[in-house]
Amino acid sequence: MSVTDAPPADLTHADGRTVHKGLALVVIAIAQLMVVLDATIVNVALPDIASALNVHSNGDLSWVVTAYTLTFGGFLLLGGKIADRIGRRNVFMGGAVLFAIASVLGGVAGNLGLLVAARGLQGIGGALMSPAALSLLTVIFKEGQERNKALGIWSAITAGGAAIGLILGGLLTEYASWRWVLFVNIPIAVVAVVGALKYVPESKDERAQRFDIPGAVLVTGGLMALVYAMVKGNEFGWASGKTLGLIGLAVLLLAAFVRVQLKSPAPLVPFRLFRNRSVLGADLGSLFIGAGIFAIFFFLILWMQQVNGFSPVKAGLAFLPMTALIGVAAGIGANLLGQIGPRPLLTAGPLLAAGGLLFLGLRLSPDSTYVGTILPALGLIAFGMGLTFVALTSSAVAGVPHEDAGIASALLNAGQQVGGALGLALLTAVSTARTESLFPQIGQADATIRQAIATQQLTPEVGGLIAKVNDALVSGWAVGFLIGAVLLAIAGVIACSLVRVSKEDAAAALKEAAAGA
Repeated sequence: MSVTDAPPADLTHADGRTVHKGLALVVIAIAQLMVVLDATIVNVALPDIASALNVHSNGDLSWVVTAYTLTFGGFLLLGGKIADRIGRRNVFMGGAVLFAIASVLGGVAGNLGLLVAARGLQGIGGALMSPAALSLLTVIFKEGQERNKALGIWSAITAGGAAIGLILGGLLTEYASWRWVLFVNIPIAVVAVVGALKYVPESKDERAQRFDIPGAVLVTGGLMALVYAMVKGNEFGWASGKTLGLIGLAVLLLAAFVRVQLKSPAPLVPFRLFRNRSVLGADLGSLFIGAGIFAIFFFLILWMQQVNGFSPVKAGLAFLPMTALIGVAAGIGANLLGQIGPRPLLTAGPLLAAGGLLFLGLRLSPDSTYVGTILPALGLIAFGMGLTFVALTSSAVAGVPHEDAGIASALLNAGQQVGGALGLALLTAVSTARTESLFPQIGQADATIRQAIATQQLTPEVGGLIAKVNDALVSGWAVGFLIGAVLLAIAGVIACSLVRVSKEDAAAALKEAAAGA
């Protein structure tokens, strides 16, 4: 992604109209909010989706989340390059239109396959919109206080979007239908397109190189094959021809991706950046952080609603303290960065978050309470993540040339998204295997329970069956949390071992990351 020079004060549209910067920012911010909240808005609706579409496997259900994060992360770098070359406003609007079409398809989906395909298209739409929107912001607002203020609004929306998604998803699911967590994007996309036509100027980088479509297709296809192998491993058998064939396909596609990147004059991922130990450490750390942390929402939402009977709204609100504490910890981390540097934060942050996951893995049960078990764990996780994100962001861009700051920051974001998709698949596969080892007939039991609830025949025998299913499910999720804690600890070890950034460079790089994203 290219960051242009500061624009002139009298920035105008092609027809001579003066650009209204405030309204342009509103349009860009609305679109970014849609992209960010869609990463979490469906989480609260997952139990309703499973019931409506007859999804009995948590592994299959996880694709509703994974399809979005995987395509978003896989095409994010390509989206920025396309926007620079073709035109940022055009790509921004094209992404919004694709997002709206995908939302319609998902909202009317009558089966899981169509819903997952729609979520994947949403991810591609978001990967086109988000980098184009941020580049437009740097074009419209002059470098300095004006741009910093606009970036502050952008950052606040990005940070708060996850919480808004959980709350809005809960409200729409409880008072309308799970389908509205997708339909709600349609009017937002319309506002984004109409607003962009009227208030956002076109911009492109005449120096932009060609973009690497084969690279994006290969890496996303390889990751999807790998995720599918992990999700279906328990069902197919880990030594079966299907599973091994999928893993082999993933290896071939990812190897082809690496070969294409090494030979391409304009690679999607410039491997030369990884010669910088700090960039490599930050990106690997981000990958493992995403792998360990994304499953929290998935597992806890299911625990809250399927096991403890939380309403969708209550489940969404339950994560608000976590979101608030991440913001507080990020502010503390930013202040500490210039005093102690990133390495202490990259040690303490992942260990605190791993401690929260360890607490959940050891203490979570069907009878656990929100205040006694969930809230303390979320507090540790949130504070650790707030410290970690600040340190990773600064380390990812410290020491790279100014012209590479944008791609370095985007690599960090893409790594977290891809890591989240892979981690959710891995942790879901492990938790499912644990659950099925404890209760091999859980699929049959689940069908019996659903029928009993539908016919209102809740006998004592059915009650006992529900208790057995809940025990097995929670035990499986607990194992997932324990492995998530290990992944976070690995992230801390990798980042702390490789990152070599002074406190002065880290503080300067944190500002650079915001301006060069």
